[in-house]
Amino acid sequence: MFARVSDKLHHRKHQQQQQQQQQQQLQQQQQQQEQQQQQQQQQQQQQQSLQHNQQLRQAQANFLQGSGPEQIPSGPTFTSASHLTLSGNVSLQNNPSGFPSDLGTSAEEHSQQRPLVEQGQSEMDDAVAAQANLHHATQQARVAAINAAATQAALDGAIATNNVQASSVQTPKAAGQPAVRKTAGRYALNDFQIERTLGTGSFGRVHLVRSRHNGRFYAVKVLGKEKVIRMKQIEHTNSERQMLVRVRHPFLVNLWGTFQDVNNLYMVMDFVAGGELFSLLRKSQRFPNSVAKFYAAEVALALDYLHSLDIIYRDLKPENLLLGADGHIKVTDFGFAKFVPDITWTLCGTPDYLAPEVVQSKGYNKSVDWYALGVLIFEMLAGYPPFFTEDGNPMKLYEKIIAGKVRYPTYFDALAKELLKNLLVGDLTKRFGNLRAGSADIFAHGWFAEVDWDKLYRREIPAPYVPKIQGDGDASQFDRYQEADVSEYGRTGVGQYDHYFVDF
Repeated sequence: MFARVSDKLHHRKHQQQQQQQQQQQLQQQQQQQEQQQQQQQQQQQQQQSLQHNQQLRQAQANFLQGSGPEQIPSGPTFTSASHLTLSGNVSLQNNPSGFPSDLGTSAEEHSQQRPLVEQGQSEMDDAVAAQANLHHATQQARVAAINAAATQAALDGAIATNNVQASSVQTPKAAGQPAVRKTAGRYALNDFQIERTLGTGSFGRVHLVRSRHNGRFYAVKVLGKEKVIRMKQIEHTNSERQMLVRVRHPFLVNLWGTFQDVNNLYMVMDFVAGGELFSLLRKSQRFPNSVAKFYAAEVALALDYLHSLDIIYRDLKPENLLLGADGHIKVTDFGFAKFVPDITWTLCGTPDYLAPEVVQSKGYNKSVDWYALGVLIFEMLAGYPPFFTEDGNPMKLYEKIIAGKVRYPTYFDALAKELLKNLLVGDLTKRFGNLRAGSADIFAHGWFAEVDWDKLYRREIPAPYVPKIQGDGDASQFDRYQEADVSEYGRTGVGQYDHYFVDF
């Protein structure tokens, strides 16, 4: 019931076991480095404490700015955004009285200065809260504007691509559901030349094809009708088409059209030449902080866009994240996506990425995607998911997910760890993305402080890794598979299963 959708589970677990052993050795080395860094930090804190005390005596609000992006050779360049990190407030822990201990002032002078200092501290606290609220509101408005632009692009695409009247395209407000974007006409198998296999799955495979009309390359997903029905995936298969028809976003794969024959269903989609993020992560073992942040930020924009249309994705994992020729993310595989205005109960997804409420068969909402984002961030930073089990026992995995105890490697960035603690939480009243501010809590978090969301949406921030693509149709970033017998493709006529897939 909980079988992983991807056929790569065993391969992935074996690699993660090897990485765990390497990780233990790395942790021992880094613990020694941590001790040295702690000594240096203590010295820096002492110097900062003297500066803070002087600032308090003058009763001035001097706020510390957040740190800039991590400088690594393969890291992306983020454009700094104005922000205020709450953890950057002046600390009085080293001096509980709130006064410098080395100024030689008397108790009477202290008592005279205290009201001024307390007033200054109160003003600082108010300013911190005000700026934090403003930052949340600004980020929320910015992302909402991005989502609105993406939704309008989907509507514009429907009208321009298909030459239909605006009244025939449903809007979210009028219909109560995401706008329907008609695909660009009907296709047939003889419209394409099959080049090679890009991937395989439980119900079929994905082929690289070339259009006989415009010469462009596409990915065609072929699903065997009989297999889909036998595996009871009719709803998910139809849902994938319905969701892809409704969306258009820079970080979502685009559906160009669908068709069917007697035996199979066909979905014509973008060919995303850079391969899976899963493959890149396995080659890299784990990503530097800034690289993980880049990919997480693009995924977050995609998820928030889907949520603005009341769509839950429900299958986030590195295998479903493709890299374009420019290195930017494309989310694919919408088989588990569903239109859910409030809550749903369907049990589906990848075991490592299931939220506790899903494992416990409780009703759940869009916040399961934000929980999965936390799992993705952890896996990108660590090289393995947070509730990894060495023997691959699913029941042990689910027990660990419900218990919710996460062991964070010592090398994790402090802000990344703070964000993860607010995402990988079973209590929905505490999980980011499900609170009063919604997704703004995530986009405004200090870990994303230097991200310019508008530029990221426009793909103006260079990707940390650009795949080596040798021109159009280069599929070298994908594994080689034994080619299938395609003689059964394209059989015309009326099939016994056609009534299950009328939209195709």
